[in-house]
Amino acid sequence: MSRVVSNIAIVLLLAAPCVASAQRQGQPQPKKLYCWTQAGERICTDALPADAVNNAREEFNARSGLRSGQVQRALTDDERAEAEAAEAQLRLDEMALETRQRTEQAMLSTYGNEADLRRVFAERVAILENNINTARYNVASLRDALFTALAGAGDNELAGRAVSEKQAGTIRQRHAQLLVQQRMQASFERQRQELDTEIDATVQRFLLLKGTAPTA
Repeated sequence: MSRVVSNIAIVLLLAAPCVASAQRQGQPQPKKLYCWTQAGERICTDALPADAVNNAREEFNARSGLRSGQVQRALTDDERAEAEAAEAQLRLDEMALETRQRTEQAMLSTYGNEADLRRVFAERVAILENNINTARYNVASLRDALFTALAGAGDNELAGRAVSEKQAGTIRQRHAQLLVQQRMQASFERQRQELDTEIDATVQRFLLLKGTAPTA
C-alpha cells in the first residue's frame, strides 16, 4: 500500500508543473501601456492608435508600471534605401577585402622577387606608351593640317576671295579631329600616371608581405 501511495505522489509531483503551465496559459496577458512623443507632447494610452504604429514608443506593464519593451520608429523610404545601400556597400567592401587577400596570397606564391613582379606590368606599360606616342603624332599632324587649312582660308580672304564651303568644312573637320586626339592623348597620359602609381603601390605591398620592405 505504501508503494502505491508513493507512486501516486510521484505522478502528482510530475504533473504539477504541467498543471501550473496550463493555468498560466489560460490566464490573460498583462495589459500594456504605450507611450510616445508626438509634436513635443508625451502621450500614453492602453490602446495604440493606427497612426502611431510607426512611431518610436515604449511599452509598460499596466499593472506594475515597469517598462516591458521598446519599439523603434519605422524607417522612411529614403532611410530604408540608404540603409540598404549602406548594407550593400558593406558587402562589397568585405568582398574587396577577401579578393585582395586572395590576390596577395597568389602574388606571394607566384613571384619570387620584385623584378618578376614588375615584368607583369611590362606589357601594359608598353601598350600605353605606344598609345601615347601615336596620339602625340596624330595631334601634331592634325595641328599642322589645321594650320595649313586656316592659312589657305586666310590667303583667300586677303585676296578678296570668299572662303569656299569645302574649305570651311575641312577646317571644321580637322579641328574636331584635333580635339578628339588631344582628349585621347590626355587620357592615355593620365592612365600612364595611374599605372605608375599602381605599380609602386603593388611593389611596396609585395615587399611588405615578403618582409623585405625598407624601413623608414
